[in-house]
Amino acid sequence: MPDSETSETSDMVVTGLGVTSSIGQGKTAFITALLAGEHKFDVMKRPGRQSPDGTTAFFGAEIGDLTLPDTAPRNELRTASLSAKVALATLDEAWNEAHLSDVDPKRIGLVVGGSNFQQRELLLTQQKYHNKLDYLRPTYAMSFMDSDLCGLCTQTYGIRGLAYTMGGASASGQACIIQAIEAVRSGQVDVCIALGALMDLSYWECQGFRSLGAMGSDNFAEDPGLACRPFDRDRNGFIYGENCGALVIERSKTATRTGVKPYARLAGWAMEMDGNRNPNPSFEGEVSVIKQALKQAQLSPGQIDYINPHGTGSTIGDETELSAIAHCGLRHARINATKSVIGHGLSAAGAIEMVATLLQMRTGQLHPSRNLDNPMAADYDWVRRAAVEHNIENALKMSMGFGGINTAICLQKY
Repeated sequence: MPDSETSETSDMVVTGLGVTSSIGQGKTAFITALLAGEHKFDVMKRPGRQSPDGTTAFFGAEIGDLTLPDTAPRNELRTASLSAKVALATLDEAWNEAHLSDVDPKRIGLVVGGSNFQQRELLLTQQKYHNKLDYLRPTYAMSFMDSDLCGLCTQTYGIRGLAYTMGGASASGQACIIQAIEAVRSGQVDVCIALGALMDLSYWECQGFRSLGAMGSDNFAEDPGLACRPFDRDRNGFIYGENCGALVIERSKTATRTGVKPYARLAGWAMEMDGNRNPNPSFEGEVSVIKQALKQAQLSPGQIDYINPHGTGSTIGDETELSAIAHCGLRHARINATKSVIGHGLSAAGAIEMVATLLQMRTGQLHPSRNLDNPMAADYDWVRRAAVEHNIENALKMSMGFGGINTAICLQKY
């Protein structure tokens, strides 16, 4: 890699984080609960999450009371979806930590990861107006579009640079981080916010995922807290979790605002397709992005001391991911599964798990993996029943999505 390219790559840093999840809103509440292994898994109770005939009992982890920022436009919130409100609350934390009010708004961008992420909201609207269509609120013409999140966030914070949504299925959150990095590297903006949007599932999507064999069954109906078990031999699919994560990305040379302290360097990244519409994972694709990210970061496999995997609890997915990790010489690295605590955020997963990785880097601790009672492979350095002290120097974050999407990002201690 040319010296100029190396310099540009190692110059990318994260200067602000925001997080909203079932286990807490805000970084402090989130990392405290994460390290304690606290969870909120239960039969989901939001309207539109269970079939009208009462025959389903879909499990998940839902967000409790949401605190919205004082800057939120109250008249706009009346017609904003849950995904939009959570996005605003999450962005506010990252915005303030990175002191973005001190940056030229024309030099700030926003990339929202996810597509079709307001399905429950659309279902409820259609149910409400199905026999009185003439009374449908006019703002539905805007709010049903994913771009409504961009509109709400850019209006609230005066962002005047680029803003768009991008879909990458369950890899959306990490793919939007990569897009934000590239937006800064190319000079389109000086600072770019990557936000993994909350995917608001209805019972239609839950049933579809379960029929596909992707979402966990009701085997643990008597204790839903046992259902989410990535990398355990008794896993049988992912368990959903309401999540949203935001990261502020810029060059270290611009992060000179008073009070700004970078979390880590974004040292290497890769995104590659399998050429496959279906949900099955690809060993070759995962190996390829790991190797590309390591090469760009100029790191050897032996230098990676922590891995935050995709780790959904999928029967095939977990097995494929562990095989790729082993093939790339990374079996030695410490590894835990964030989804075991907060569930699978789908479009938000890659972003909130990157937030979890960065907070673990800063605290020097790794959170436990819940329900990892019988690991499918014993010869990995698992973090299991309790948090452990660990100074992360170089981390690898994996994230994959339906349709053959593979992503990997390497982080280095700043």
